[in-house]
Amino acid sequence: MIKKKQTKEKTKQEDQPSKILGLTTNEAIPAQTFDEYQCTGNVKVDFPVLGALLNIKNIPLICSKQPDVCTTATEEDPGNNKSQINASPHWSTPCINVELENEDPLSTKKMTISGWKVNEQIFRAIQKMLPSMGQLLSLQFWQAGLTDQMLISLTNTASLCSGLRSVTLEGNALPEQSFHLLLSEGSVLTHLSLRNNRIGVEGARLIGSALSTSTTANKNLLSLNLAFNSIGDAGAAHIARGLRLNRTLLFLSLANNQIGDSGAAPLAEILGKFPLTHEEVVERRKLLLQRISVSSFRADLEQLSTSQFGSTHSMSVSKGDNKGTSKKKGSFVASVKLQEASGKDVKTPEMKEKIHKKAHDVKPAQKGGKLGGKDHQSVTQEDKSSSSLRCNIVRSDSINDGCGLVLNMQSESVEAGNPLLDQSVHHKNGQLFLPGNTTLASLNLAGNRITEKSLPLFLAALETQEAEERRLLRLCLQRNLFPAECEDYMKIKDIMSLTNALFKTGSDVME
Repeated sequence: MIKKKQTKEKTKQEDQPSKILGLTTNEAIPAQTFDEYQCTGNVKVDFPVLGALLNIKNIPLICSKQPDVCTTATEEDPGNNKSQINASPHWSTPCINVELENEDPLSTKKMTISGWKVNEQIFRAIQKMLPSMGQLLSLQFWQAGLTDQMLISLTNTASLCSGLRSVTLEGNALPEQSFHLLLSEGSVLTHLSLRNNRIGVEGARLIGSALSTSTTANKNLLSLNLAFNSIGDAGAAHIARGLRLNRTLLFLSLANNQIGDSGAAPLAEILGKFPLTHEEVVERRKLLLQRISVSSFRADLEQLSTSQFGSTHSMSVSKGDNKGTSKKKGSFVASVKLQEASGKDVKTPEMKEKIHKKAHDVKPAQKGGKLGGKDHQSVTQEDKSSSSLRCNIVRSDSINDGCGLVLNMQSESVEAGNPLLDQSVHHKNGQLFLPGNTTLASLNLAGNRITEKSLPLFLAALETQEAEERRLLRLCLQRNLFPAECEDYMKIKDIMSLTNALFKTGSDVME
């Protein structure tokens, strides 16, 4: 009976393209190429037609799930129940599981491909459908045999999907470790699960760099699951480096990754205060110089605008009867000059000299990022210049013209959300210190090889956060190589117990 039912469903789906195009079962699909086909957003309609146009012999079934409808065995997501991938995965019957928001066939909110190998033709068809699915929020591939080229194509297509924010890619080992492309600076994804992908040290290095460097940072990703990837101590250090200047990520799981004490140490460090590296100090100086240059330029333009308005006002008073016309003309001339200066970066010799002098007020950092003596004065000058700069920016915001808006945007782009320009950066023992990652809310390190040696580091970081009225909401250290009754671990549990109750409702996000 089951075989007959499956045969009927398959026959019905094979006939679907002809019905959609208004043909009988004996008529062929009209002469139309794959590229010419316009997707409707209905997966049950589009996929069979695209499969036929690509001459796919065995077109996978489409299994849809509507609200308040029980799922069948083929619609379950085994990715939520598996902890490790098999060395030789067992491919199941090809089927694309689609979850609808409501009874509307255009309301697909989740698409899952689980346990069967996706070839290039099938992936082309899926890729073509994605942009037309306006309500699609989540896309999942579990043991689907994807390749690096498929992942690159998926990354490019994700930017064309208006609602897609969550991607689960588990049980897909890639030789070239292209996973980091999903975390690029321009990525719009907010949730990414990369469990069981054998990422290793090199993949962790690429992912860490995608999270943040001294010059770039991902600004959209909220949760990242890297469990069961054997990244080890070296990989954990790369991820910790990526968290230094990332101020977006809230949830991070590094469970079951063979991380020991040398990998746990840098993770604990970024939770508390840590010194800037030489590269970060240099980048901070560059940002300050850019901000000073923008401020100086805006101050000169403000002065130019004021003088121009004053001369126009005096001319209008002397003319009397042409008062209104003169004001409008003078304002127009001033606005044009300001816009020209803003668009062409026009600077008078006096303006250039001022910017040049202010730029030389900030001295370069010594090698190694250590500061002392005269450099300590330089750091103080940086802070003072930052304060005066903010005053100049606030004052110049009164310029109500196109140039003022352009420069305001430039200034915001220089300092918006950049931890290197945070007011909490302070000087101590010849170094510049950041207050640590103040954004991360959940860190899962369960099932690793951390011993008692690392616990004082995490405890110190949590105590620092508590003193500054900010704290990690969830820290999982279960199933590591220390006894549960360890004194430092008990203290960590006491600190975390104050927030675990509040965080409990969202604890399943990363598990």
